[in-house]
Order: sequence, then structure tokens, then C-alpha cells
Amino acid sequence: MSTRPQAVVLFDIDGVIRDVSGSYRRAIVETVHHFHGERPDPAAIDALKSEGGWNNDWEASLELLRRAGHTPLPAFEALVAVFETFYFGGDPNGDPSRWQGFIGDEPLLVQPPFFAALSAANLVFGFVSGAEPPSCRYVLESRLGLKDPPLIAMGDAPDKPDPTGLLQLASHLAGGALGASAPPVAYLGDTVADVLTVQRARAQCPDQRFLSLAVAPPHLHGHPEARASYEAKLLEAGADAVIPATGTLHQHLELLLS
Repeated sequence: MSTRPQAVVLFDIDGVIRDVSGSYRRAIVETVHHFHGERPDPAAIDALKSEGGWNNDWEASLELLRRAGHTPLPAFEALVAVFETFYFGGDPNGDPSRWQGFIGDEPLLVQPPFFAALSAANLVFGFVSGAEPPSCRYVLESRLGLKDPPLIAMGDAPDKPDPTGLLQLASHLAGGALGASAPPVAYLGDTVADVLTVQRARAQCPDQRFLSLAVAPPHLHGHPEARASYEAKLLEAGADAVIPATGTLHQHLELLLS
């Protein structure tokens, strides 16, 4: 890098960059229904996610079946195939224009000028997500128009809250080893697992300055009590701040840069 960035800003994607309440979360619901005959309500999914260990939606679907008492549990590969049919509705590695699944129902939570403003402020950014690479590339490149966005997706590193992917990408974007002399690193996510990822990164690299920012997922924004409860769990898990929406991030970066 030609100049040292002021900070490294990393983002989760689902619930932060795009609203997946009608896609990934809907695929969880329909996958459970496919095997079990009943649909879990959104609160059950939120409760599972708030435990901090269910970032992978395939595994979350299987766990919901287990907790519902469904037996025998489907083979993991069979569950993944059903889930992908609902979510992509076509070959995940094929032409996105041919996808007929729920992925087509994902409102964007930010627009391209949001990222242009980060760059103008000498902030470098990237993405650490548990979603499949084709899904991540579709929203970042095809829909937001980002060119070769720095990305750690499913399969590139262990699942969150393991901090390996976050640390790898942060070091790359910082231009060298993390530590006291490196730029500060912020990570914005929407689950307890995202918050715990930062906590574990701190444990592995205690001299590096990290900031854990969190946001409630969009499906809670019209439900004040449920949203407040969810945000309280993010703070209890160790988030440094919960912000109202991804688009307000610029108003909170003084926490990182001060």
C-alpha cells in the first residue's frame, strides 16, 4: 500500500450489507419444514444465533431439527442440497442470472457511495462472512459494483467465531503484521458469533487495537422490544457499541480513530 490506512474496517455480509430475512433465514425455515413439516418462527432462529455458535446456516438448520425432536436427522449432505435449492434455485457456481431462489429477495442495506466514502477517508475495507463464496461475490461485485473486494468467505477459513479469517484479512489490509504499530481494526457484524470473533482475535493478538461494532439484523428493526433484547445480548457478548444501521457507521468511527 502506498500510504498507511487510518484504519481497517471489516464487515460481515448477511444482516449487515444485505437483508437476508427473506433469503438465508427463509431457507432455514423452509429447509426445516421440508424435513420436519413445521416451520420455526423467527424468534427461534434469533435465539439460536444469540448463543454464538451457529453462524453456519446449514448447521443451524440441522440443530433446529434436532431441538424439534425430529428423527432420524437427515444426512448433512442431503440437508445442504435442499437448503441450496431454496436459496440459490440453481447451480451456485453457475450463471447468477439463472438463479431462481430466495437470493433474488435480498434488499441492500448500503449503496456504493458508502464504500467510496470509506476510501476517501483513507479507511481500507474488506469482508469476513460465513456465506458461500458465490453468494458473497454476487452481492459485492454484481450488485454493489465493488472490484475484487477483499473477502474471506465460507471455506476460506474456519467458521466464526474462530478469528483466523478476520486476522488474516486484517493483516493483509493493514499491510503487515498486526500489533501495536498497526492501524486499528474494526469489525461490524450482526450476531454474537461476530462479536466473539473479535474477542478471540484480541486474545490472540493482544497488542492490536480492535473495535467490535454490532447492528441488529433488519427483521428486528420494526419490533422495538425484540430488537432491544437482541442488542442487549450483543453488548453482553462484548460488543464495544451497537449502531443503529450499517449506513451510520461513519458517525461511530471516532471510537476507532480517537
